[in-house]
Amino acid sequence: MLSKEKLNEIKTLQEICEKEGRLQLKLNFDMLESRAVNRKEDFFHYADGKLVGFLGSYYFGNKVEICGMVHPDYRRRGIFSKLLEDALEEAKKREARTILLNAPTESHSAKEFLKNIPCSLSMVEYQMKWQKTELPENPSVTIRPSFSEEDLEAEIQLDVQCFGLNEKEARQYKQETKDLDTDLRLIIEAEGRIAGKMRLSEMNGESWIYGFSIFPELQGKGIGRKALSKVVKVEDEKGLSIFLEVEAKNAHALKLYESCGFRSYHSQDYYKVKL
Repeated sequence: MLSKEKLNEIKTLQEICEKEGRLQLKLNFDMLESRAVNRKEDFFHYADGKLVGFLGSYYFGNKVEICGMVHPDYRRRGIFSKLLEDALEEAKKREARTILLNAPTESHSAKEFLKNIPCSLSMVEYQMKWQKTELPENPSVTIRPSFSEEDLEAEIQLDVQCFGLNEKEARQYKQETKDLDTDLRLIIEAEGRIAGKMRLSEMNGESWIYGFSIFPELQGKGIGRKALSKVVKVEDEKGLSIFLEVEAKNAHALKLYESCGFRSYHSQDYYKVKL
């Protein structure tokens, strides 16, 4: 696990890089704060007694997302190239099937660097923030914590059917993330059965919604909108700012989120590395 000292060093470097580039980096602090022991997923470079380069690897089954940064005063010295080389080597050892490099859409330095990497743009992901909106009561949909083996199996099948993971990847990812202290796994019930799921991460006055999905055969019935509205109301009553992420190509999901009061404010580009 990463120590508080290392986490603070990462946050300090992140603030410097974001201020200089006027952008936002996706460093997944909920995952950084819950790293498993003996997993080589984070890579550091120190100079002059301080952290000047960091790269994090985030595994979702056999898919890995990679995001990193280098202090503005220490760029063009090969630091990021070395960090990425080490991360890619580890990804190959772990037999990662898909490797995605993540960069803020507005980052010019990232785009210049990526010109030298054998990769292609795979997707664009929007970060969205909820704006105060009147939401209706929805008694026909129930939200509850996930706790049983049946719930776990439903979560795995939702990841397979809605996010394109194969079953082995879905089970591995669920095993790795099911005990994160900052997360709450929720089951959505409607029409007398499990209809979907989502994961909430509450940190630093913010609530992030991840993995929101409804079984394909139950989509288009308003279940997703009702479930999202219900969760948003609860989180808003706690005084939390509410965020989520959605792929740009998922127009249906984008429209759903907008109908509940979410607005896009930032985007991340994902480049698939050609192995």
